[in-house]
Amino acid sequence: MSVFTAPTSYDNFHAMPIGGTWRAGAGSRTLTDSNPWDGTTITEIPLANLADVNEAFATAEAAQANWATSLPEQRASVLRAAASILDTRREEILGWLVSETGTPRGKCEVELGVTKAVFLEAAGMPHHTTGQILPSDIPGKENRVYRQPAGVVALISPWDFPLYLTSRSLAPALAVGNAVVLKPASDTPVTGGLLLAKILEEAGLPAGVLSVIVGSGAEIGDAMVGHPVPSIVSFTGSTSVGIGITQKAGIKRLLMELGGNAPLVILDDADLDYAVKAAAFGSFYNSGQICMIANRIIVHRSIHDQFVEAFVERVAALNVGDPADPATAIGPVINRTQLRSVQAKIEAAQQAGARLVLGGKPTGPAGLTLPPQVLIGTNEVATAKEEVFGPAITIIAAESEDEALKIANDTEYGLSSAVFTRDINRGVEFALKVKAGMTHVNDSPVNEEDNTAYGGVKQSGLGRFGGTWSIDEFTAHHWVSVQHQPRVFPF
Repeated sequence: MSVFTAPTSYDNFHAMPIGGTWRAGAGSRTLTDSNPWDGTTITEIPLANLADVNEAFATAEAAQANWATSLPEQRASVLRAAASILDTRREEILGWLVSETGTPRGKCEVELGVTKAVFLEAAGMPHHTTGQILPSDIPGKENRVYRQPAGVVALISPWDFPLYLTSRSLAPALAVGNAVVLKPASDTPVTGGLLLAKILEEAGLPAGVLSVIVGSGAEIGDAMVGHPVPSIVSFTGSTSVGIGITQKAGIKRLLMELGGNAPLVILDDADLDYAVKAAAFGSFYNSGQICMIANRIIVHRSIHDQFVEAFVERVAALNVGDPADPATAIGPVINRTQLRSVQAKIEAAQQAGARLVLGGKPTGPAGLTLPPQVLIGTNEVATAKEEVFGPAITIIAAESEDEALKIANDTEYGLSSAVFTRDINRGVEFALKVKAGMTHVNDSPVNEEDNTAYGGVKQSGLGRFGGTWSIDEFTAHHWVSVQHQPRVFPF
């Protein structure tokens, strides 16, 4: 009987794969990657500079030509192998996610699961990258539309769901024959980039097809989006940075998921007990650090007080603490800057008249674990008007369904949203009036196991992530006409 032996753990995360070689960055500064729960150092990484960016793109451009001509099954097998490695190294990867992101193990297990699903779905894309034969009005002429890889993709990913939010662009981009130069967030360089590079290397991805460069946005991020080699920039992050990318990228295809201010609307006929449970999850999952998280709960006046009482009771009972403890629901925020930002918005909201009905001071070894904060206010207070990205929620009363819709749409963002009602048709009609890329009827605006499609409107982004949309986003069409017999020209 064979005995399973766990693979040797990945190491050397002080280096990064640049141009096909794992090495330290050539920059002058070093990044200290810390655990948000206890503040311990995870790794120290000498950062990349502009020379590293240029090398990564030059190598990617050369490697992409061969990768694009590889057989579909070769690309598919690499992605299937990566999905298998996610299973084989499950505990190792979960350990990295918990320690580097500071998020509860339950959330990390979900993230690992949807990341595997992304790789498996992408493994089918090489065989479904189809073209078209189009009719012609010219005798003897055939019009063929070939679908080809876009080329090289510049990928900049965030820290809130680093493994998944990187993979949802990385896996399909590789599947259809592109090369990728990836810059993960500085708070999660391992789980957002270096760990995935190790996995794909073990899975058989040729050297140079993926480079990971760790560094600041100002030093290498701007250089990446403005670089002449990539034809696509894929970015997930804040709207302010996204606007900057549109100004710096030049003529490139932009695929961006930006900020959110999701309204969770509870109509007067909603199942109140169910709505309370969904709202608690939708507001505080991952300590509220998700772009699709509920940022505002809009409740019909007739059930407002009853909802507030039940909601506060449920949220107050959530376990706050060590993310490695399976019972923990809310762990630390990612860093001290983010904590100060959340606290500043809460203070500003209170100064503007919002009432804090549940609160508490930061706790934990690193002092970054903020208990859930619940405010009662209007749509104009800071915690409602701005994206909080932390464990704070504002509850707003609406006098009618029409007013609830008006409040929901009164934001510059349009990513995710939700509405609760016992009448499904009423819910769908309401949903279609919400100006958002996604609206969920009787479900949280955060669908943690749904990897089929994401995308926003207004200031929340461009393009669609996930599902079969990815084939369109990461390929280009090439029209080739074939004249099978001589034609008669007009002159």
